[in-house]
Amino acid sequence: MRALLPSWSDWAHGVRAPGADLLSGLMVALVALPLALGFGISSGLGAAAGLATAVVAGAVAAVFGGSRFQVSGPTGAMTVVLAPIFHQHGASAVLTVGLLAGLVLVALAVARVGRAVRFMPAPVIEGFTAGIAVVIALQQFPSALGIAHAEGEKVWQSAFDAVRQYISAASPVPLVTASVVAAIVLAGGRLLPKLPFALIAVAGATVAARLFHLDLIPIGAIPSGLQVPTLGFVRFGQLGSLIAPALAVAALAALESLLSATAADAMAVGTRHDPDRELLGQGLANIAAPLFGGVPATGAIARTAVNVRSGARSRLAALTHAVVLAAIVCLAAPLVADIPLAALAGVLLATTARMVETASLAAIARASKGDAAIMAVTFGVTVALDLVTAVAVGVGFAVLLALRSVAKEARLRQIPLELPVDDSDHLDEEHELLHDHIVAYRIEGPLFFAAAHRFLLELAEVSDVHVVILRMSRITALDTTGALVLADAIGKLEHRHITVLMSGLREHHRRRLAAIGALPTGGDERIFEHTPEAIAYARGYLPSTAGRAHE
Repeated sequence: MRALLPSWSDWAHGVRAPGADLLSGLMVALVALPLALGFGISSGLGAAAGLATAVVAGAVAAVFGGSRFQVSGPTGAMTVVLAPIFHQHGASAVLTVGLLAGLVLVALAVARVGRAVRFMPAPVIEGFTAGIAVVIALQQFPSALGIAHAEGEKVWQSAFDAVRQYISAASPVPLVTASVVAAIVLAGGRLLPKLPFALIAVAGATVAARLFHLDLIPIGAIPSGLQVPTLGFVRFGQLGSLIAPALAVAALAALESLLSATAADAMAVGTRHDPDRELLGQGLANIAAPLFGGVPATGAIARTAVNVRSGARSRLAALTHAVVLAAIVCLAAPLVADIPLAALAGVLLATTARMVETASLAAIARASKGDAAIMAVTFGVTVALDLVTAVAVGVGFAVLLALRSVAKEARLRQIPLELPVDDSDHLDEEHELLHDHIVAYRIEGPLFFAAAHRFLLELAEVSDVHVVILRMSRITALDTTGALVLADAIGKLEHRHITVLMSGLREHHRRRLAAIGALPTGGDERIFEHTPEAIAYARGYLPSTAGRAHE
């Protein structure tokens, strides 16, 4: 546990030279403000919840997390999971789910499972990310079109309903506002990436709405400050029905945070995050945020990228970002209340456009049909169902394709017997052994459940032989299913009075076969270290061969 806790070395550099971190933290806060407001609203709990999450979770994760540069807070991916929970169970359930997910993340950190993200296939990640981008964009349709209430359980259903309502009573002002804000954010971010164009565009839209009395729906009043921490939101009668959503939120928080921390390592030189400590930081952040009315949080890759590119050197920058947002909550809440929802929708639409790396998608699609299929399936399930189901389906599909590919490498081949004789006599000896019905088969590659039954069919159908020598030295993997199938094949051969010998059997494979009862009848007597020894035994074992030897 000591290795998971903060140390003075985490802060030494920032305390000695805080200027770069303080400036970077300020820049990140300006970028994070509209995102926190927008994602809070998208989750269903409102702008105040988004700000509380950014402040509390951002501070806790900065102190206890495993990355120097990670910035945490509400994210679009998380709102995709939270919105259905809010609509089905209510606001208190969202807070409870966050608390439970935090406890799960702490348990994962203590169990040291943070490194498991390394095994996530790239096509799953890319399909998942592209699907999230589409879902977040669909979430913004009602606000961007000026529709106060859009119905539908799935996000694509509510987006369709918003479009239907807009067509029947079109008002161009919200759509134009969202489009202009998105265009400013995208163009400004490309030309001058260090300026907070999201905040500039939102501020401009807010001023224009007040000056020209535009027909735009504002955020509305938010509390000036954070609420007093409480556990009053916990409903013990709900806990049973919230376990599955909490596990989904924990899985998403772990996945997104570790991927974001990995991306931060790639952007910075000479840094490496601690994945287990990162899970601990995110777990504690998700335990703390609901106490103050905040939604579940994760590491946010967009804000983390801004942090790195703004010159951050330590976790002081992420902490400064949380402190600046806290000051805004306490001092500028009335100004925030006037921000049009359409302007925030424009910011989030621009965010989704920057989430998708078209070059990566194209490269994976070109790599192989299997990778393209994995990516497409993950994308489709993300948009149609939910994120956790998409990851499970994508990983499952990837595993099946990987097993299929590995199983194809397994082969059973009849081979020429290696004889300890001169080359001039080799052909005659080979024909003599074949005449005596002695054949050898070499098993190559993995003998496991995905390939084992094919071996049973091939090996059990061997005919017109008296002795079969199984050369086992090139088996790369052997599981229990493979051992059982091999035992079945040997049993069928011996039932037909065919003697089975083995050569080159590795010790750990031998132990497994012995435990299953998959060794030839006779045990050690019919297991040989080298194939020539097995051949000599076979020649002496057969009556016809023995008789010819006496002649």
